[in-house]
Amino acid sequence: MKFRCERDALTEALSVAGRAVGSSSGSLGLSGIQATLTGDRLELTGSDLDLTISAQIQVSGQSDGRIVIPAKLAESIVKSLPPGAVSCSAEDDELLISSGRSEFSIRLISANEFPTLAEADDQFIELPADALVDAFRQVVTAASGDDSRPVLTGVYASNEDGGLRLVATDSYRLAMRDIPGAAEVLGSASSALIPSRALSELNRLLKRGDSVRMHMGESEARFEVPGARLSTRLLEGTFPNYRGLIPDHHPNVLTIERTALLEALKRVSLLAKDNTPVRLQMSADGLQLAAIAQDVGSAQEIVEGTYDGTDLTIAFNPQFLREGLEVAPGDHITLNTIDELKPALLRSPVAEDFLYLLMPVRVS
Repeated sequence: MKFRCERDALTEALSVAGRAVGSSSGSLGLSGIQATLTGDRLELTGSDLDLTISAQIQVSGQSDGRIVIPAKLAESIVKSLPPGAVSCSAEDDELLISSGRSEFSIRLISANEFPTLAEADDQFIELPADALVDAFRQVVTAASGDDSRPVLTGVYASNEDGGLRLVATDSYRLAMRDIPGAAEVLGSASSALIPSRALSELNRLLKRGDSVRMHMGESEARFEVPGARLSTRLLEGTFPNYRGLIPDHHPNVLTIERTALLEALKRVSLLAKDNTPVRLQMSADGLQLAAIAQDVGSAQEIVEGTYDGTDLTIAFNPQFLREGLEVAPGDHITLNTIDELKPALLRSPVAEDFLYLLMPVRVS
C-alpha cells in the first residue's frame, strides 16, 4: 500500500474511525484501525465489535492494499506533522509515514487480527440530517451510563402515530422526542433499542451532510453520511413501560425564560456539591432557587416567571435539571408539577414533540 494525502484530511479520518476503537480491549486487532486503499479512495475503519465507524477520504493512491495500524499511535503521529502533504507506504510489517523532514516507521498489526465485518445492506431509508441532530441530542442525555443495566443505556425507538418516537431513561429522568413521518426507519420492526453511545457518535457525523441513510436490521443498525459510515449492534432486552411513568395531569405550571433559569441554576449549583439538591420555591411571586451545603454555605437567586398553581417547594438533582434545560427547544419552558414527590415535566410551549421528565429529590 502506498498513497499521499493532506495531513488534515488524514488526521480527521483517523480521529473519526478511532472513536470506535475500544480503549480497554484485550484484542490486539481491536486496538487498531483497518486501512483499505482502492485506487484513490482510502477507507479507515475502527471497531470494538459493538460499534464500527468508517471514514473515507480521497488520496493520491499508488498501490492498493489493506493493513491494520495502531490507532492511537498513528493518529498522534499524523497530528504532530507539519501542515501539508503526508506520504504513507506499507511494506511487510511496517508503515512508513513521512512529511517534510519528519519520518516515522511503525509496526503494523496483523490484518488477520482485525474482525471480519458484515457486508453493508443496500436497503436504506434517507432522512434529512437536521431532523435527527436535535432529536438524538435531546434524548441521549437521559440514557444511563451504567453498563450493569444495559437496557437503560439504550434509546428506545418505536413507531408512534406514523412517526418515530425516541425515548431514553436512567430511572431518575426520562427524555422523549417524536419525529413526524419517520416511522419507515424501523422497517418491518415495531421497535428497536439503539445504544446511546452509537447515537452520540452518529450526531457528530451528521454535521457532514444534509441527509443520512439508515437501515435497521434485526440485530444491527447502519447509518451512512457523506464520507462516513456507522454501524452498531442493537441492545437486547425489554425497555421499561415508560408510558406509565408520565403523569397525565399537572395542576401547577411554571412558565419561565429558559436561558435565565439555566444561568441562575449554574450559579446556585456552585453550592450544590456532592449530590446536594437544588430547591425550587414556586409561588405567585415567581421562582426562587436555593442550595444549602452543610458546613460550606448557601445560595439563593430569584428568577422572574409566571406561576399558576399552589405554592410549592420541590428539589431536583441540579445536573439532571441543567441537562434538561440545555436540550429543551425554544426560548421559554414550562415546568409542570403535582407535588414535591411526584414526577415533574419539563416542556416547551413551541415544541409539543419534546418531553423531559424529572424525579424530585426528597428533602427535609
